[in-house]
Amino acid sequence: MNTLLDWLLARYPDTPRTRAKQWIAAGRVSVAGVVIRQPHKQLPDPGNTLALLDRNTISLNCGPNGMAIHEKLILLHLDSSLAIVNKAAGLLSVPAPTGEISAQDILAAKLRTLPPVYRRLEALVVHRIDFYTSGLFCMAMNPSARANLIEQVSEHTMQREYIAFVEGRPRQPKGTWRDWLKLNQDETEQTIVTASTDDAMESITHYEVVAEFPRAGVVKLRLRLETGRRHQIRVQATHAGLPLVGDRKYNRHPRLRFPRQALHATSLALTHPELNRRMTFTAPLPDDLRRLEDMLKPSRT
Repeated sequence: MNTLLDWLLARYPDTPRTRAKQWIAAGRVSVAGVVIRQPHKQLPDPGNTLALLDRNTISLNCGPNGMAIHEKLILLHLDSSLAIVNKAAGLLSVPAPTGEISAQDILAAKLRTLPPVYRRLEALVVHRIDFYTSGLFCMAMNPSARANLIEQVSEHTMQREYIAFVEGRPRQPKGTWRDWLKLNQDETEQTIVTASTDDAMESITHYEVVAEFPRAGVVKLRLRLETGRRHQIRVQATHAGLPLVGDRKYNRHPRLRFPRQALHATSLALTHPELNRRMTFTAPLPDDLRRLEDMLKPSRT
């Protein structure tokens, strides 16, 4: 005799074990019309009486271009499981000891002004982007969704793409950076080490040249993270001889002045934690990076 979890996985073999457990805990699995919330309850073969129930997820209408909830934060999507936001450069993703306001703080405050169905939600950390990096990231709205989304990050099924402007030119128009990154003692800076150690993390980034600006010695790259270490793109690009325009930490000898690292999280794709549906979000380049790109283009005569 198998458990309910075993029967559910047999019915949905492509579903991760953790997600199947979450379905059961959320009351979405029934046998002969009875909801069962114990994943290890032993059952005879339920056959066609095993059913996966729909999850009623209420989404906030954020409009086609999102809802500005702060001068530096746009809410693109919100439902009972997750939120997708587009952050401007110069805003923390999550709270820090300094007490400076963060995107997470702003969203939490916004929830209190929405209809009652949203007020009980809690904005929870899944991943983040750097203070001076702009673009997309997600937050979970309940602990079960957070566990699911973190699993997607760790299994590399959450797809994150960036646009960066870098100094120099790669030898190949596309390729992959594979390095071992190690944080310094105060965890403020990464270094690349030549071999794996207990405190070094393998970091993988795929890059592709989107445009070249030979006069300025700058290339526009599309980057896809396979792993997501702190400062991963910035330190790997520098190690490859392609430091980011405006990067004050890793670009030691900048040839071009820009007020922040020219890096934007432009695309985010994930599987909805409850609906098991693939979702993709995009964010165009912000005004400062569009102005930078216009400046890099050859002047017309």
